Amino acid sequence: MFFFLFLTLVFFLLLCFSPVSYVRRTRQQQWRCSDVTFQCANQGLCQQWIQVINEQLSLLANRPKSLLVYINPYGGKRRGKRIYKQKVAPLFRRACISADVIVTERANHARDHLKTEANLDKYDGVVCVGGDGMFSEILHGLVTRTQTDSGVDQNQPDAELVPCSLHIGIIPAGSTDCICFATVGTNDPVTSALHIIVGDSQPMDVCSVHHDDVFLRYSVSLLGYGFYGDLLTDSERKRWLGPARYDLSGVKTFLSHNYYEGTISFLPAENNMGTPRDKLQCRSGCCVCQHKPSSKDNKQWEMSEEKENSGWSVIRGKFIAINGASMSCACPRSPKGLSPSAHLADGTTDLILVRKCSRLDFLRHLLRHTNKEDQFDHSFVEVHRVSKFRFQPRHHELVSLEDLSESPKKTGFSPICSAQTTCNYSTAHSSWTCDGEILPHTAIQVRLLSCFARNKESQPEVH
Repeated sequence: MFFFLFLTLVFFLLLCFSPVSYVRRTRQQQWRCSDVTFQCANQGLCQQWIQVINEQLSLLANRPKSLLVYINPYGGKRRGKRIYKQKVAPLFRRACISADVIVTERANHARDHLKTEANLDKYDGVVCVGGDGMFSEILHGLVTRTQTDSGVDQNQPDAELVPCSLHIGIIPAGSTDCICFATVGTNDPVTSALHIIVGDSQPMDVCSVHHDDVFLRYSVSLLGYGFYGDLLTDSERKRWLGPARYDLSGVKTFLSHNYYEGTISFLPAENNMGTPRDKLQCRSGCCVCQHKPSSKDNKQWEMSEEKENSGWSVIRGKFIAINGASMSCACPRSPKGLSPSAHLADGTTDLILVRKCSRLDFLRHLLRHTNKEDQFDHSFVEVHRVSKFRFQPRHHELVSLEDLSESPKKTGFSPICSAQTTCNYSTAHSSWTCDGEILPHTAIQVRLLSCFARNKESQPEVH
């Protein structure tokens, strides 16, 4: 009898002192979970509170109830499992979200599982615990699975992709976490988990990368040729160094100071409110993304391409770097990113061309990635907002004597010329890096995909 009265008292106390969890915003885009306790002496009234709260929560259809979670135990500083166990899993349990967890055992494990084995009908979303490479795996797995099930041929450059029904969530646990930083505004696992819990979502532009009529990869952040292609190529040989390999390879690539000759063809974005230099950052409720070109406009661009490439611009030259940024590509080391005014869902990519220049000038350009100065304000840098672009390296031609006198020393990256004699352009090319993966030169097109993250919030006004 006493035990029954004790349980009744405990139940009564739980009802009369009911804690409710909520999300509060803190400094620097971070979110935290807090509790507020409601006290009521009337048990019946307290039950009504609980019933009403639960009813209101059930009306929030965007909130996930079941998630498929992939953890990369090797990315970054190998903290993926610990971050999920200590910081994310407790929040999911608190929000009554069930999660099936898979710890990946090899490269592309998550991609292959999503493409062939995963039963996607039972989940509201897929979450990756890792870095940009892990996000790319899940992106490719989901998009490929969706196109295969829908009968879409990804090898067709102009194929209309079918949107994925599942959202992708990112819990940052990598080396740079550029995609998470550019979408959420911080590399904080708790903030990302809370965005997932409340059901925030943000459409993202996806570049489909083809070589001739063969599909290669999708990209959501950076396509880089020249400097960044060389950097990633060299860093892959130093994976045993961990994140420090990027610093070492960056210094080596900078000292090499290679340049590459080729032809860039691009289709300028039309009917777009923004430009790469308008200093209009992509925030929640972004007006540029809300006025992205319609499908009718896209069809008009495709028709202009068929009419002898009408509307396409062509630039030939020698470049130290060619970058296509579909987002700002911001990270803690570069808070503004490669293209501060790039937008997440406007159907465009910002094409940044860094022409051949002195090593000192290129250093000045790189340093502006870390400060508040305009990084495009150099005579050797130009930027275009485009819907498509192509690149063709120059092959099988000889270097002029003028080029030979300016050629850098050979450092392992196949520069234009490595000796004071004529040389062949067939070996004088870099490689594209596509979100951290090395690719050959390609043409790209932009497509949209929804992601489990929302844009960085506008800063509050101070009164």
